[in-house]
Amino acid sequence: MLPAKTPTLSRLSLALLLAGAASAAHAEVAIDVIGGSEISFEGLVQADGNWFDNDLADLNGAGANGSDSEFELRRAELVLKGKGPGNIDWVVGYDAKADKYLDVNARYKFGGNGNTFLQLGQFKQPNSLEELSSTRNNDFISKATVTNTFATARRLGAAAGYGDGNWSVTASVFGRELTRNLAHGSGHGVRATWAPVNGEGNVVHLGLSYVDNDTDADTLRLRARPNADLATQRLVDTGTLANTDRLRTVGLEGMWIKGPFKLQGEYYSADVSRYGEGVGDFGGDGWYLSGLWNITGETWGYRSGVPTTGLPDAPASGKWQLGLRYDTLDLDDGRLLAAAVPGGAPRVDGVLGGKQDAWTIGANWYWRSNFKFALNYVMVDSSRYSASAGTVVDDNPNILEARAQFHW
Repeated sequence: MLPAKTPTLSRLSLALLLAGAASAAHAEVAIDVIGGSEISFEGLVQADGNWFDNDLADLNGAGANGSDSEFELRRAELVLKGKGPGNIDWVVGYDAKADKYLDVNARYKFGGNGNTFLQLGQFKQPNSLEELSSTRNNDFISKATVTNTFATARRLGAAAGYGDGNWSVTASVFGRELTRNLAHGSGHGVRATWAPVNGEGNVVHLGLSYVDNDTDADTLRLRARPNADLATQRLVDTGTLANTDRLRTVGLEGMWIKGPFKLQGEYYSADVSRYGEGVGDFGGDGWYLSGLWNITGETWGYRSGVPTTGLPDAPASGKWQLGLRYDTLDLDDGRLLAAAVPGGAPRVDGVLGGKQDAWTIGANWYWRSNFKFALNYVMVDSSRYSASAGTVVDDNPNILEARAQFHW
């Protein structure tokens, strides 16, 4: 974070939003047809604000900017897409705010079927319904804690998919992230989805995924923010796990769409294998359940195993949504033993990274074709063993979050 630059970032965000208001409303900008490829340009700008009602930890980084709030240009994504020649699609994306590459890949669709394909480059790995869904249409400002902790996002690799509109199986092999000094470690993953009910405004989705990832540097640290992307503090944290070999994550997915209502949930179980005498493996898990209601009556689509979000039925007044989510994360895999000496601190057998539960209440307003405004209120309950205190410490902050978004 760069608190000193907050006013500049805010002005830049506002300028981009106002500039977009003068542009024609559409989802993408068609550029040209070059070499049989229909090229288009897309973009996404998000500006966020977080207001912290701290309990124990200062979520704003020990008062780095002298207040309990934080404002930041969250994303500035620029994406070139191409359709063709033939059944080839390609994409090159870059986030100017984070200074990193997004999707950079080419895909060949067999028979024009988007669920049967070969793909090379950097792309989101086949796991996590929430991670694979479009960032611009996230139900809540921050993804669920468990998704941010265990889901595997973009990596360089190759993938193959097979299926149709009602089911799919995707497998991949991957290495590090394209941008240097970010995610690394080779691995493989597979995701299977099935929609036993798949009609307009009526969808039942089930999914199962597995990702096996080499921890590469033989160390791993699992930790999570309190459902606030601008918070600098983590309330649950395993610390650095030494002598790690592989991280294996299993994910279960479920989603039900019925008219203007969507119910969605996921469960993750992660196991870290470790080596060395006296070093035990680590296991953590968590889940979330969320519900969303389109007050204005719109519904969702369904394609390639993820929901799709359409435009407002009445662009001038926009689409209004209300949402509620509960998520929980457990990074405890150990126990406290009696002190080695009378009056001493308890001993930790295993890893006590802590537990975190959170309720999120949210409202979204999609206005016309290019704008989205979101407001969330997050209530967090966390507990973690503190070596300095010699006991388990609770920390239960609340956070107000807002987002202004312009996309094309």
